[in-house]
Amino acid sequence: MSLVAIVGRPNVGKSTLFNRLVGQRRAIVDATAGTTRDRHYGRTDWNGREFSVIDTGGYTVNSDDVFEDEIRRQVLLAIDEADVILFLVEVSTGITDLDQMMADLLRRTSKQVIPVCNKVDNYDQIYSSYEFNSLGLGEPFCISSMSGSGTGDLMDEILRRLPEDASAEEEDDLPHIAIVGRPNVGKSSLTNALLGQERNIVTPVAGTTRDSIRTRYNKFGMDFYLVDTAGMRKKGKVTEDLEFYSVMRSIRSIENADVCILMLDAQQGLESQDLNIHNLIVRNRKGCVIVVNKWDLVEKGNNTMKEWREFLESKLAPFNDIPIIFTSVINKQRILEVLQTAIRVYQNRKRRILTSELNEYLLPIIETTPPPATKGKYIKIKYITQLPTQTPQFAFFVNLPQYIKEPYRRFLENKLREQWDFSGVPVAIHFRQK
Repeated sequence: MSLVAIVGRPNVGKSTLFNRLVGQRRAIVDATAGTTRDRHYGRTDWNGREFSVIDTGGYTVNSDDVFEDEIRRQVLLAIDEADVILFLVEVSTGITDLDQMMADLLRRTSKQVIPVCNKVDNYDQIYSSYEFNSLGLGEPFCISSMSGSGTGDLMDEILRRLPEDASAEEEDDLPHIAIVGRPNVGKSSLTNALLGQERNIVTPVAGTTRDSIRTRYNKFGMDFYLVDTAGMRKKGKVTEDLEFYSVMRSIRSIENADVCILMLDAQQGLESQDLNIHNLIVRNRKGCVIVVNKWDLVEKGNNTMKEWREFLESKLAPFNDIPIIFTSVINKQRILEVLQTAIRVYQNRKRRILTSELNEYLLPIIETTPPPATKGKYIKIKYITQLPTQTPQFAFFVNLPQYIKEPYRRFLENKLREQWDFSGVPVAIHFRQK
């Protein structure tokens, strides 16, 4: 699919234009310069033609931003990937030194470059846009990305410049696997290691990733979308508006995912926020894989891994039938096993069991170990079936459903898990009137 990259200096409205083109609030928009750090992808179509759009961080030099070098490298990668480049400038500030530097860079590329003058809200400002002709990239398109003025003509020009042989992909029904966890546990490092490229910015500073970044993974016979998310801190520790929106995007990524890879820091252990994220995954009925990262930094004895596994299972109860993988992303230790396990959990989540098999297996067990009688009334389960839902849910038809207690529900769930592989997947059991 053809790619269109939006580049320019900080705070000229690149993310606002990106959201306008893709028709969703996909990228975080804030008045703070340097809000966008990673390349951010979205899909759009115009007049029946589909293409992808890349939002980038602001290109700058000699700033106070510790991420400056990484952001600049991400911008250069986006330029290298794209078929058409939208060079965004701001009409009210005129040509700045950074605009000149960016124009010099773009004049040396062989890609199609469209200069775009943003924040043109009235006819008088159109005359001010003519000075940008001196950048040597052609006459700029005047738009207001906030109101959408002029973006239709811009989209027509983008289509005219796109390669003719680019064909739109069919919308695919691929698994979505989200990497979630607290800040600085190695989520972006894992994404980069799996993809084999520096897709997302990685630094020791917690909170480097702000947006949820989706990338298609198609290697080793596996095909799915990998989503890197921002670190999720406790609500009381989220002080900036930007971080609040980043956490909201991470929560939305969990809601949209099929499987979540919950990353832990082996040096810090299991913290209360890790349990909160785990509970969020369970409430949304998503598949889960636990990855304990930085395992190379832990002092190990004969049974360290076994002790860790038992500790995690006790803390994650009652839903503790979850694959646990101990990795060192920096050493690429067992990282491919993480993906293979996530795909297996995805398949478990889609598992369908015939009603005849359910009844043949469970009814003899229920007859041998029936639910405890309550108030002198005997409870009889007559029939079991799997509900036609996206996640594993089972209906047990019973004469007195209101008298069945939680321990017996867990007993039935454990029997289901013993017979069929539902590892990493929350299972729901409903008792219904016969």
